[in-house]
Amino acid sequence: MPALAHPRLRCPAGYTLVELLVVLAVLGVLGYLVMPLAELALQRDREHELKHALWEIRDAIDAYKRAADAGSIVVVPGQSGYPPDLITLTQGVADAKASGRMLYFLRRVPRDPFADPALPAEQTWGLRSYLSPPDQPKPGADVYDVYSRSNRVGLNGQALNTW
Repeated sequence: MPALAHPRLRCPAGYTLVELLVVLAVLGVLGYLVMPLAELALQRDREHELKHALWEIRDAIDAYKRAADAGSIVVVPGQSGYPPDLITLTQGVADAKASGRMLYFLRRVPRDPFADPALPAEQTWGLRSYLSPPDQPKPGADVYDVYSRSNRVGLNGQALNTW
């Protein structure tokens, strides 16, 4: 009988159970090591989104105030000239200088990436009125500033609601 035909001399086909367990253990350890990096990348992306949304809303609020100061928006005496709410920035206001023309400041209100996804975007933000102090922001008759309502701390060590 030739040596290759003998059943004990052939190479086994496939992996043993021990080899499979070792491979699974190595993959598990690698997954465990990669998970914090994935969470860090997700946190960094959400913080970047938050910064961009805050910049976009604050820029629109400032543009509204500039238009009010320039006389393009009718301001009742005693009002600050800031928008009454965030929706006004998207719905637009009549241009006092050009009849029939509307002024728009945002296409849509950006969402706070750390807020409850079930809320409408304009309700995800904390609002600060012109008359409220910076260290104790409170809503009022206008929107002077916005902030995140999240109690989380950013990667820079600052609370997200202070950005």
